[in-house]
Amino acid sequence: MSDTSAPGRRLRAAAGVARDILVGPYARTFARARRDEDDLFMVIVMAEALGVPNPASYYTVELLPVVYDQVHDWHRRMGLDRSPLEHVSCC
Repeated sequence: MSDTSAPGRRLRAAAGVARDILVGPYARTFARARRDEDDLFMVIVMAEALGVPNPASYYTVELLPVVYDQVHDWHRRMGLDRSPLEHVSCC
């Protein structure tokens, strides 16, 4: 029997429905928790650029190019009208 058989498709569909029933009510909570973790990560990575002493700046400086694309969304979520970084002007 292959994965494309009718019972296999029905089983996958039932698993999808069960996942939606169990996870559906908590999807917003999971998304908010992930956003909060991402915001904390951004603060840790950009702490030195924001003027906060960062003991791990040697390790986080390599991540700055990765998070520059997300600066605009981050500072909007934090309630800042403009980017707090002088060298990153996204607005």
